[in-house]
Formats: sequence, structure tokens, C-alpha cells
Amino acid sequence: MSNRIAFLGCGSMNEAILAGLIEGGTDPADIVATVRRAERAAELAERHHGITAIAGDEEPDNNKDAATGSGVVILGVKPVGIADLAREISGSLSPGTIVISVAAAVSLAQLEGALPAGQPVIRTMPNTPARLGRGVVSVSPGTHCSAAQLQSAKDILSAVGTVVEVPEVQVDALSAISGSGPAYAFYLAEAMAAAGVELGLDPDLAMLLARETVAGAGMMLTEPGADPAALRKAVTSPNGTTERAIATFDERGLPAIIADGARAAAARAAEITQQLA
Repeated sequence: MSNRIAFLGCGSMNEAILAGLIEGGTDPADIVATVRRAERAAELAERHHGITAIAGDEEPDNNKDAATGSGVVILGVKPVGIADLAREISGSLSPGTIVISVAAAVSLAQLEGALPAGQPVIRTMPNTPARLGRGVVSVSPGTHCSAAQLQSAKDILSAVGTVVEVPEVQVDALSAISGSGPAYAFYLAEAMAAAGVELGLDPDLAMLLARETVAGAGMMLTEPGADPAALRKAVTSPNGTTERAIATFDERGLPAIIADGARAAAARAAEITQQLA
């Protein structure tokens, strides 16, 4: 298999993967990225020295050219454009080229239907902490993806965080937890800062306290063997202030509210997949 990796569309997620690969030792000369505008191509080439960045407004066949001879092609355009992009590059792919999609809501069936018969395809669901190397990325192999090809994809995606393999039927549920999950943490920090202001704190101080507390707690969860329930109990003294707060959250049904939100997110993901079919 060719060592070349093509990133077709290089928004924040594909660039995060690209940067992680280079930091992990991948030769930049083995990386090619396509974008729409020449300014963006120049920006990428300057930021990631040694890669090839091709702009569509200068070379209309940039996606086909990038896919030709690549061992791995990572599709990173918006979901509505994924099928068209797959069809565009179909004639440029080698039979063994692994096609990876990082687009939300685009099913394996949709991808395989737009690509040559037998093309190995992998659907992924990354989340935004990938740009810090702390992401979670799911992989779901298609019909014609071998174990070795799946492992190659895992090796690439591990550059941006933890890789988990799930059957496609579970992708919407995973999306509701890890895909949308960073927004839940940010929402919590917003709410904590607002509560601090209501209690009389300066707004800037309240935001600092909320931001650093959520970030610090998150770091504690990354320690080996960390268990959220155990960590919570460790700071919840009997009849203390934290216990009173947690009891209030339980009385107001916060766990059920979070579960309802996750179900709504999963249902919306399924709706979008149907709309793209």
C-alpha cells in the first residue's frame, strides 16, 4: 500500500488529524491536502512544512489528483457533499485504497454506493478535542474492509486521541455522548459561571473558576483507572456543601435531563442520515 495519505477537504477536523500524524512522525512529504481556496492552501503549506496543499480554484481536479496513488483517502468535507466527492474521485482510486469518512451522519451504505464496488470504506466519528490530541474517534468498517485495513485506519486516527471500534448501528448513540459531549461540558462551564455571578462573583472571576475547574476535573478523569463516581464521592463529604448541591441536582432530575438530551441528539443524527440518503 502506498504511504501517501490524502486529506480531501481540510477543515478543523482533517487538519487536526493531519497535524497529529506529523507530530507522531509521519513524513510530511507523504501527505497531500485539498482545499477550495489558494489562500487556505498556502496557509496549510506554511503551517505544516513539507505537505502538498492543492487549491480547487487553481486546479479543478485537485481531489482526483490527490486521490490518485494514495493508500488512504480521508474525506473531510461537509456531510451534504460527501457522496458527490466520493463519486468525483471514484475513477482515481486504487482497489486497495482505504477511504475514511470523518463526516457525521453519512452511512456506510451511502459511501459504498458512491464508490467503486469492493472499495474498503471506514466511517468515523471524531470529536473536537482531537485538535488537542485528546479526542475520541470511533471507527466502523464497511463491507469490504479487511482487519489489516481497519488497523491501518486505527493507527492513523490514534494520532488525535483514543480510537474505539463500534458497529455502525451504535454510531448515533456514540455521537450523542462523545460527538456532542464537548458541548455538554462547555454548557456546564457556562452554567457554573452564571451561577457564580448570581452569587455575587465578578463575571471574569466566575468564568475563570468555572473554566479551570471543568478543565482540571477533566484532566483527573484521564488518569489510569479513573472512575467518575469514585472521584465525585471523594469530594462529597457527608452532610457537606457538595453533598447538598448533588442532592439538589438529583431532586431536579439532572441525570434524566442529560439522558433525554442524549436521546434527542441520537434521534437527530438518525434524521440527518435519512435526509442525506
